[in-house]
Amino acid sequence: MDDQSHGKMPLASSRRESRGPDLFSFIECAIQTRSIAALFDLLVNFASNEGFDKVAYGALSCSNERRLPEYLPPPPTINFPSDWCQRYAEQEYQAIDPVVRRTAMLPRPFLWDELTSRYELQPRELRVLREAKEAGLKHGMSVPLFGSQGRSAFVSFASPFDDADPQDRMAHLTTLASAFHNAVAQITPPLDESCETDIPLTPRETECLYWVAEGKSAWVIGQLVNVTDNTVNFHMKNVIRKLGAANRTNAVAKAKATRRGII
Repeated sequence: MDDQSHGKMPLASSRRESRGPDLFSFIECAIQTRSIAALFDLLVNFASNEGFDKVAYGALSCSNERRLPEYLPPPPTINFPSDWCQRYAEQEYQAIDPVVRRTAMLPRPFLWDELTSRYELQPRELRVLREAKEAGLKHGMSVPLFGSQGRSAFVSFASPFDDADPQDRMAHLTTLASAFHNAVAQITPPLDESCETDIPLTPRETECLYWVAEGKSAWVIGQLVNVTDNTVNFHMKNVIRKLGAANRTNAVAKAKATRRGII
């Protein structure tokens, strides 16, 4: 009886189980690699072992102008299907992509499939997610990354397999993303001094400020980010103090006026 007759699952046959030493091997290889393209190839190779062979890496900051992140970066740091990349650019989906917005604002990794249950997405946002699945990005996750000098970026992983489980692979993929980001930082020049990072908001403060700007109450924000409303109020008091604002409304206005991309 051949292997096919044992009824192997498509996902299981498409990747081998990841083991702890593989992550250490990745870190060791990444440290020794001096090329962005070679680093990205290394990341794709190890992510493929987890069943997620579609990868994108790009910067979220820094910019002196308010803009959405370049979610589909130029080669060599993306291997999403070319037809999807072309449609994404032609339709200017970066302006409505719900993954883009959450990647820029959330301080922790998240699953693309969770966006529809956690947020009230607009029909056009749902269209982007649906078309991404149709293009072969059936299950995905994004990892926001933060470094020195305000350097922030993301790594997104996607799988073409219907039975892929990004939740199950989240810890390993997050470790790969972090190690890759650190390795990139070692072989790229420091950020330009004109990059404005003089408002030291924490990721959680930034997240709360974002939802305040969206008109959400402290209680609703607490439900969205899984903290108490008292914790939300605590973070917003810190935001108000750091921005030198009179109240929450003024804090939102100041954040937008600075054009630092805080919200």
